[in-house]
Amino acid sequence: MKVAVVKENAPGERRVALVPETVPRLTKAGLEVLVEAGAGDGAWFPDSAYSEAGATILKTSDLYEKADVILTVTRPDKTALGRLREGQAVFGMLAPLIDPGLAAGLAGKNVTAVSLDGLPRTLSRAQGMDALSSQANVAGYKAVLIAAAAYGRFFPLLITAAGTARPAKLLVLGTGVAGLQAIGTARRLGAQVSGYDVRPASKGEVESLGATFIELTSVASAAGEGGYARELTADERAAQQAELTGHIARHDVVITTAQVPGRRPPLLITEDAVKSMAAGSVIVDMGASPLGGNVAGSVPDETLVTENGVTIIGAQNLPSTVPTAASSAFSRNMSALLLHMVAEGELKIDTGDEIQAGVVIAHEGQVVHPAVAKLLANSPDGEEVR
Repeated sequence: MKVAVVKENAPGERRVALVPETVPRLTKAGLEVLVEAGAGDGAWFPDSAYSEAGATILKTSDLYEKADVILTVTRPDKTALGRLREGQAVFGMLAPLIDPGLAAGLAGKNVTAVSLDGLPRTLSRAQGMDALSSQANVAGYKAVLIAAAAYGRFFPLLITAAGTARPAKLLVLGTGVAGLQAIGTARRLGAQVSGYDVRPASKGEVESLGATFIELTSVASAAGEGGYARELTADERAAQQAELTGHIARHDVVITTAQVPGRRPPLLITEDAVKSMAAGSVIVDMGASPLGGNVAGSVPDETLVTENGVTIIGAQNLPSTVPTAASSAFSRNMSALLLHMVAEGELKIDTGDEIQAGVVIAHEGQVVHPAVAKLLANSPDGEEVR
């Protein structure tokens, strides 16, 4: 079976789906690894490193013609989709709950679609395949560095001959993988850190990192399935925002990480909350997306300064800004999932397997993932990507 690593074409995307270090793991399993020329350049992995690891470097047209399986980080663009042929498979972060039309288009071409962001995260045997967590770790780390660069004061307590500088007060809203990494990084930089999450179980994790857990009296537990928080009701969101505003106003830096798979990220910081913050404060919205973000007024990949002097940074794709580390982690996830689905040198699709049931979106001309199929059934006129 020929496995092909393609060059990412999304604007600003510097990651690569497989790094040279992982190539021998696949070749030892009897797979042939093909790499599109220049695929790893953005993450500082030259073609020569892939060749030395046992991969074959090919130009784009030859790669798609010979490949059985295409490995990508993000969803293929329309040019790449046009090169796919019947019987091939595509592995990547395809976001089918946000773009079910892509799944329909791939099914229409009889291409098997496997999306790593559908992995059941509560299965212990799937942890090595969990690309969402590995990339969230990178994002949480980088979010703090971006915040520190934008903040006009020091993060740590500093006592100098010129006087004493108090530590920055930093609040992390949403303490999943990204939030916990942000807390740990901010603590290492010396900030005074607090965290909040609607899942009560996260309190111990926050406190284990030396941060203070904020408990709201207005919102009950919102623990959901698969390790995620459930979506709050309208009344719960209003009560949460009102109580959070008081806490937000007392902090110099706020990092938001809350997301709900397949839905608009929850709004955590309202316009009134932004107005309550002091001039020079910084907000990093890791939930910023075209659908909206955690912060009123945030724009993906843009930095805005409000009239009252608050900097709002829409941080949409932070893992791509740390491409070497992010690619290395993603590569380990990708290879683990691929090898889980390979038997005797061939891709074996079995949706009766718990892991495959979560990640296999389209197969044999049909959208087989129940949640994606339901979205398409409720929106039959949705545009298909062909």
